Amino acid sequence: METITGLPFMFLILCLVTREFLLNSDAQLTNCMDSDREALVDFKNGLHDPENRLSSWKGSNCCQWWGISCETTSGAVIAVDLHNPYPNNYDESTGTSGFWNLSGEIRPSLTKLKFLRLLDLSFNTFDGNTIPQFFGSLKNLQYLNLSNSGFRGPIPDSFGILQQNLTHLKLNDNALNGTLPESLGQLSELSTFDVSSNKLTGVVTEAHFLKLKKLSYLDLSSNSFKLNVNSNWVPPFQISSLSMRACHLGPSFPAWLKSQKQVMSLDFSNASLSGSIPNWFWEFSYPLLRLNLSFNQLAGQLPSRLEFSALGFPSQVIHLTGAVVDFSSNNFSGSIPKPRGINILDLSKNKLSGNIPNNISQSLVFLSIAYNQINGEIPASICNIGPYLKAIDLSNNNLTGSIPSSIGNCSDLSVLDISNNNLSGTIPTFLGQLGGLQTLHLHGNKLYGRLPSSFQNLSSLETLNLGNNRLSGVIPPWIGKGFERLRILSLRSNSFSGELPALLSNLSSLQILDLAENQLVGSIPPSFGHFKGMHMSQAQMINHYLLYRPSRSGIYILGGGNYEIVGSYYESFVVNMKGQPLRYTKTLSLVTALDLSGNNLSGDLPIEITNLLGLLVLDLSSNQITGHIPESISKLKELLSLDLSSNRFSGAIPQSLGSLSSLGYLNLSNNELSGPIPDKDQMLTFNASSFAGNVGLCGRQLAVKCPGDDKNGKPDKGRTAPKDAGNGDSFINKWFYLSIGLGFAAGILVPYLIMTMRKSWSIAYFDVVDKVVDRILYLWLKYRTTKQRTGRHQQRR
Repeated sequence: METITGLPFMFLILCLVTREFLLNSDAQLTNCMDSDREALVDFKNGLHDPENRLSSWKGSNCCQWWGISCETTSGAVIAVDLHNPYPNNYDESTGTSGFWNLSGEIRPSLTKLKFLRLLDLSFNTFDGNTIPQFFGSLKNLQYLNLSNSGFRGPIPDSFGILQQNLTHLKLNDNALNGTLPESLGQLSELSTFDVSSNKLTGVVTEAHFLKLKKLSYLDLSSNSFKLNVNSNWVPPFQISSLSMRACHLGPSFPAWLKSQKQVMSLDFSNASLSGSIPNWFWEFSYPLLRLNLSFNQLAGQLPSRLEFSALGFPSQVIHLTGAVVDFSSNNFSGSIPKPRGINILDLSKNKLSGNIPNNISQSLVFLSIAYNQINGEIPASICNIGPYLKAIDLSNNNLTGSIPSSIGNCSDLSVLDISNNNLSGTIPTFLGQLGGLQTLHLHGNKLYGRLPSSFQNLSSLETLNLGNNRLSGVIPPWIGKGFERLRILSLRSNSFSGELPALLSNLSSLQILDLAENQLVGSIPPSFGHFKGMHMSQAQMINHYLLYRPSRSGIYILGGGNYEIVGSYYESFVVNMKGQPLRYTKTLSLVTALDLSGNNLSGDLPIEITNLLGLLVLDLSSNQITGHIPESISKLKELLSLDLSSNRFSGAIPQSLGSLSSLGYLNLSNNELSGPIPDKDQMLTFNASSFAGNVGLCGRQLAVKCPGDDKNGKPDKGRTAPKDAGNGDSFINKWFYLSIGLGFAAGILVPYLIMTMRKSWSIAYFDVVDKVVDRILYLWLKYRTTKQRTGRHQQRR
């Protein structure tokens, strides 16, 4: 979710332009008070201003200084607005963002500004500073914004003194701790209160809202609050926007909401709620524009119809024709309700069943019912939903049938995810009509046939995942043309044949290429070492969510001076790393992987592959690749997982592999490698399983001596496992082999004698023999393992 400080964009720009014009005009006619100028100079002297933002703070008329506003007639300073206007700017010279930040000391000289009404220090870096107690002395203060500025410590009790004038108090996105002062309940003029995203704790009671009769925007989210109010409590306010996300609100749905008639935005996500939503909640005619109950344990059935309307609120909404409803990650069951008047509908990760209703909505921009138990076919009316549909996520259900042709009519579609269902048939050519498509997930179905050539029209694609289907034919060379934005390409676990197209290396943005478990043949093209998206090191990469928003819907929700862009699809992808599948979402943009495992590839490993300096995962296992492992593989400093197992690599393991300090998983098993295993640095962290099945290898990891280790009857302490020490070890070994010989003789002679007698005796005999042999094997293996571990420990010491 992305929040931006200020009024809706166009209105905000108009206000700022008008404000600057009026202030500049007034500044030509008004001189500031001498005492105010002196106070501001002292305040400036306490600040650290690396970009010289306050360079205009000179001369006698402080009303002309940047960020300062004065009262027209008296010249008294009424506003100090030093918020960073560019908080997200990236400075390439320093590698930091928000480089216009102010820092330093906030001096009490501010209290000399007797007529100050507005103080905005937001989006600066006052890291380590506590909020000064003297702010309570600013008796005329109406607007105080300290958000996103690194403040720590408690919220001052002195804020309660500002009860006569303070209307806006924004302390969100800092490192504030302690409890919420009850004195804040005295702020009778307060309309906006935001302390979200801090480290505040304790219990919030009725006392915190005692006199807040004008409160309309309240955000306590992302703290460790527990709300504890009487079940009959009636708040003194009528709230329009309420967020208690990630607070302890539950377990019961709050009964005090019954008294609220003007709720436009309600966020109780991840608030420890359980049980069912009471009937009275659905019977209220809230003017809801946003309802978020996600990440709770709510259960029961949803109403058969969800109906919301934004009519009557044009001043608070831009381009909003319907509400935003998020019930994801709960335990709701039953059928999918028929929605009306909704733009964003997220019902994912519940236990909903039944079919997708025909004409599910006429105004949807975003639809997600992923991770449910929905069955039946995708309705043919799916793209009759509305002209602005941007994202469809029906993944991880039990949908059957083919992909309906009507999806080709979703001309504005950016996201189509129908993965992990039971869909069949061929991939329809009409998907190539979706020219704006950015992410396409069809993996985990039963689709067959060849890739349609119409996909060449999907030039906006960033993710194409067709894995785990029954697709066949060759990988068409045209995939390497015209996909400048493609980051992720997966054709994994299909039946593609033929050779790897060298043109794939033209995919300049590609970071993940997964062609594993197909029937590909031939050698790896040297051009595969030219993937530009895999050349960049982690230090050079900038992490950002791979997400897709409904850009045309323009869903902006006003509340307390904030508006939010909602309805986003966050990309995720499963990468086979370290021998297991790992799903990446938040850091997916940092993952680079090349997986060609499980094919019939042959020839040598091109040395050009070692130019992919940003690779985290390289998996070439289960092929027929020959030749030596190149010494230059040590260039892959970022490598976390390297799997070359089950090939025909020969020669020695490069000594340079030990220098890969990030390498956490290594599998070179089942090849034709020979010689000593490097026994230093990172190579000492891997056990025998990493090297098994190479009969020519030796070294401490395999407890196998290398030729020349034992010179003049003395072991090489740096490489070999210790000799058997003492007569006990020798006796155990001899006894074990003697017992095997005796067992072999007994296995031939004794059964013959027994089976000539009674059958019951023979059964009992073989049962005893099995138990004895199993016990002998167990004791011997346990003893040998203990001795080997002890020997390796002594060597390392």
